[in-house]
Amino acid sequence: MKDLLLISTGGIVGIVIAVVVVVIALALVIWYISCYNALKSLVNRTEEAWATIDVQLKKRYDLISNLVATVKGYAKHESETLERVIAARNTAMSAHGGQEKMAAENALSGTLKSLFALTEAYPDLKANANFADLQKQLYLVETELGLARKYYNGVVKELNTKIDLFPSNLVAKRMRLEKQQYFELENAAEREPFKVEF
Repeated sequence: MKDLLLISTGGIVGIVIAVVVVVIALALVIWYISCYNALKSLVNRTEEAWATIDVQLKKRYDLISNLVATVKGYAKHESETLERVIAARNTAMSAHGGQEKMAAENALSGTLKSLFALTEAYPDLKANANFADLQKQLYLVETELGLARKYYNGVVKELNTKIDLFPSNLVAKRMRLEKQQYFELENAAEREPFKVEF
């Protein structure tokens, strides 16, 4: 009888241990799936935010072409400035990958400032309704681009934080996720608001 009691007590303990192990294993699987899905969702949001930036950049490129064409009519002997703007635009359009694209966009912003500085020397150009409309459209695109950049950087911050923090960093490492680059302006001079004067 004593042996039977020991066997049944041992069996109950074994069952309890097995149930605890199964519950722990199930909790770990659920946690892993949840963490994986959260990281994947952030990766998708980052890609979607970058696509929004890309749309704004394409609008910007088209407006820059129109602005350069308008300025050419008034400032024919300013070809060096116009060529720099066109070259920067073409470089930005052909840039691939986040870092290369960001660097090219920063260079383009610098050349745009020289383009608008050039308009100060040409009052007829400054008074041209088509040029003023293009400037206004570019200002709106720059505003939308700023908002898209802010959203992108917010999502990247969230993703990078999850990649860094324990225990989600274990899942991120298994997924081979790498921290994403923020889309920032390179120096303080470029951080000044984009000015378009009418």
